[in-house]
Amino acid sequence: MKVGVIGLGNMGAGMALSAARAGLSVVGHDPATTSASALREAGVMLVDTIAELSAHADAIVLSLPTSDIVEKVVLGPGGVLENARPGQIVLDTSTADPASTLRISKALDGSLLRFVDGPVSGGPKAAHAGSMTMLLGGEPTDIETLAPLLDALTGKRVHVGPVSAGHSAKLFNNLLCGINLIAVGEAIRVAKASGLDIEQILDGVNAGSGRSGVTEVNCPTWILNGAFNSGFTMKLMRKDLRLAAEMLEKAGAQTPLSNEALRIWADSAAVLADDEDFNRIVDYKESEQ
Repeated sequence: MKVGVIGLGNMGAGMALSAARAGLSVVGHDPATTSASALREAGVMLVDTIAELSAHADAIVLSLPTSDIVEKVVLGPGGVLENARPGQIVLDTSTADPASTLRISKALDGSLLRFVDGPVSGGPKAAHAGSMTMLLGGEPTDIETLAPLLDALTGKRVHVGPVSAGHSAKLFNNLLCGINLIAVGEAIRVAKASGLDIEQILDGVNAGSGRSGVTEVNCPTWILNGAFNSGFTMKLMRKDLRLAAEMLEKAGAQTPLSNEALRIWADSAAVLADDEDFNRIVDYKESEQ
């Protein structure tokens, strides 16, 4: 399989390197990449245009910051659709707006392109290790075709439904992570005020039904040791949670707990800068505003 990667930031560069390490032919495009030398050394061919990339790729991976950019890259002038070849599949690994994903999918109906949404978890470290978790939305036959690429990029993948279901599932995941971070931050403050050993308390929580990815992974890896260097910023998390808020509003369901957590995340911008690690929300106190 010949793979094209559009967007060579921390995540995209990691995926390109993992695909190349797995023996796939990889071509990349991103005028702003800072990883050019490492990518070239790994055998990744860098090109200046989407047209050049498309000419070399059976599967095109998108690793882009916003849905607007994804739409322009796929549907805009000089984009992926304009340069499509028969049988090409676009795999969008961005955390994106499911409504935008559906617009793209409808625009591609009857075209040469197939579209799969596969947002990822695990951060740059997992992208470079080829051990990401990916939530896939799309046709089973398209996902089966992508298997050699998915094997190179992921340690775990779950097919959650049709196109856009992957992006919806990722927003649910990040919303729940955001709620859990706030709850764990409160638990840590209560435990400290009570003179308890935080690590021992979390050992107990992780042995019971209150455990979560935040208590099992985030706390020991980035929070309790004061590292706060996950590679995922407050800006990115707030962007994802704004998308989650839009999804909740469109659904019209009652979500009081989610609404309160979303308010706290939005209000935290007054004291927690966009470039701070997203785990810093555990330290946020509303009285600090």
